[in-house]
Amino acid sequence: MHTNLTVTDCRLLDRAGTGRVDIEVTDGVVTGITSAGTTAPTGPILDAAGALVTPPYVEPHIHLDTALTAGQPRWNLSGTLWEGIERWSERKATLTREDVLARAEQVLRWQVAHGVLHVRSHCDVTDPELTALHALIELRERVRDVLDLQVVAFPQEGIVSFPDGRKLMERAVAAGVDVIGAIPHFEDTREDGVRSLEIAFELAARHGLMVDVHCDEIDDEQSRFVEVVATLARRGGLGSRVTASHTTAMGSYNGAYSRKLRRIVARSGINLVSNPMVNLTLQGRFDDYPKRRGLTQVKEMLAAGVNVAFGHDDVMDPWFPLGTANPVQVAHAGILAAQLSGQAEIDEAFAMITTRAAGVLDLGEGYGVAVGRPANFLLLPADSPFDVLRRQVRASHVVSRGRVVAETPAAPTRLTWPGRAAEDVDFGRR
Repeated sequence: MHTNLTVTDCRLLDRAGTGRVDIEVTDGVVTGITSAGTTAPTGPILDAAGALVTPPYVEPHIHLDTALTAGQPRWNLSGTLWEGIERWSERKATLTREDVLARAEQVLRWQVAHGVLHVRSHCDVTDPELTALHALIELRERVRDVLDLQVVAFPQEGIVSFPDGRKLMERAVAAGVDVIGAIPHFEDTREDGVRSLEIAFELAARHGLMVDVHCDEIDDEQSRFVEVVATLARRGGLGSRVTASHTTAMGSYNGAYSRKLRRIVARSGINLVSNPMVNLTLQGRFDDYPKRRGLTQVKEMLAAGVNVAFGHDDVMDPWFPLGTANPVQVAHAGILAAQLSGQAEIDEAFAMITTRAAGVLDLGEGYGVAVGRPANFLLLPADSPFDVLRRQVRASHVVSRGRVVAETPAAPTRLTWPGRAAEDVDFGRR
């Protein structure tokens, strides 16, 4: 159900220097953006008190089916990707519809509370019953009035190397997935990996779906499937509807190959998603010292004109025991890991959880704060994206389809200091 709303006295992220504005919302759509104080409200009023208004956060890579299963039935003691897959295989055997729905919905609630209104979730389809997949598709419809959820058919244990892997992918398409996935570096051979990508791209082209590949999530410098993904995307005309996620082997590539790869990826138009919190935890586990970082070449790919976004990936599951599904925390980790220390680079990190991530999901004209677009936005009590990320600012209000769906009251820290009266501390640079 949509409602009318007037947001007064706010600052738009993409209108620096134009002063404060009022935003008029009618039936869940932005119908007016005018100078502050010039609007005659027709419905409820939300005083932004000078807050920054931004498009909502976008989560381009998460696993809702595995979320909140850390330690079930056993902990991943080695901390490796491979043991995580083994632990998940054990947990996967016990899945029920109710179990998946409860855990996934809990994390979606956390995401909306943080300001995420667009989510792409991978879902393991190497399960003959497709229990988790059917549950997430059901959940996608249940939450449609609050957020958009895309479901990826993700073959955690392979397409070619897993029994009936291709048939399971076809059944996932018939069930109604939005995106086709693959995991070529986990297939038995290089040839199987390439074949798995060919199958994934053929399915996507035949059914008009997007592609999002778990690609080269390994510290092996010989794992080079990103070049295959990019080439298939370019030759098949899918371009920006294709994403290569993780791509952590880039942290081990030599300079000559890295230069070649940047040209291939940029020419293809595909997206990259880096998951800094999780991959900083998983990668380099087989190294002594020096220990590799195991991350996408974020700075270099951005400089080459490639669309790169940051994703959370896992929330308290066999691969990552922590997390609250907060994209601001992910961007902060990404700044540290990718050494994005310049002010412009930090602003870019904010784009990597908003506009750049929206490009991964192919949200198009349905995303952004503008007249005629859905009234989905955040009120952030901050000066700038830099300020949001430095202070880890929470959205005071999350607006979805013109309704306030989450509020975070201000909670200042009260400090008593020698020689000064007790005062609130806001951690601003003043």
